[in-house]
Formats: sequence, C-alpha cells, structure tokens
Amino acid sequence: MSGEAAVFWVFATLTVVSAAVVVLSRTLIYSAFALLVTFFGVAALYVLLGADFLAATQLLIYVGGILVLLLFGVMLTHKIYDLDLRSETTQVGSGLIVAAGLFVILTALALRTEWPGAARPPAYTTSAIGRAFLGEYLLPFEAASVLLLVALLGAAMIVRRRRDA
Repeated sequence: MSGEAAVFWVFATLTVVSAAVVVLSRTLIYSAFALLVTFFGVAALYVLLGADFLAATQLLIYVGGILVLLLFGVMLTHKIYDLDLRSETTQVGSGLIVAAGLFVILTALALRTEWPGAARPPAYTTSAIGRAFLGEYLLPFEAASVLLLVALLGAAMIVRRRRDA
C-alpha cells in the first residue's frame, strides 16, 4: 500500500468513526466534539483530492463558524436548570434502512463509474475559482452577498421585535 493510500485510509476511518460517535452518542457535548473531528477529517480528504478551495471552505465555514457557534450554544445553555441535554429517542431501525439504502445507491454508482486508470496530480483550484468569482460570475456573487445581508438584517429585526413585544 502506498503512503498516500495509507493516509487516505487513516483519515477515512477517522471521519467515519467520529461521525458514528456524533450519531450514536447520547451526550450532546461528546457529539459536538466528535463533529469537530469529522469536519477536520472531511477537510483532510478534500486536501487529498486536490480540492484546496473546498478544504479551506470546510475549515472556515464549518469548523470556524458553525461548529464554534454550536459549541458556544451548548456550553452556555448547559447551566440552565432543569435542562437535560441527553437525547433519549433513537430510531435505529429507520436509520439503518436509510443508511443501507444510501450505501446500496452509492455502491451502485461507484461500480458503474468509469474511473481513469492513471492517477493525475491534483491541480490547485483556488486561483481559478477566484478569477471566476471576480470575472464571469461577479454579478451572481454580489447578488448572493446582498441576499445574505438582507437575510441577516431580517433575522435581526425579527429577534428585536420579539424582545420588544
């Protein structure tokens, strides 16, 4: 087994095991920290694929934003009295059915895909994506940023109205 394949299997195993901990853990804080490891594992797999922009986006948005927000929410609300952060309801049967169905679909797709024989070195994509965002797709990129700004202002106004009422 080559070194790159060994690194892939280490990160793939780490990602799958930590994702299982996220789903199967009954303590919310353990699930949140396992989600951190899962996000790092996915970013490492993106790096191995040569998708440097996706890896950086994974780290910035998911690890740096969403997971930190989730952890702060868990840490700040666990001191509220009469609040149990344990999840008692599990749906193992339906979860196994959905997981098995997805596994069958993904396996069938992987077997039907024609994979290239020779592995080519990964190409860096960040500069090409940056040129596309600031060139050909500048208008949709700016429209999406304005839309996100309006959504943020709307959410702030909704929260402010609820407090005043």
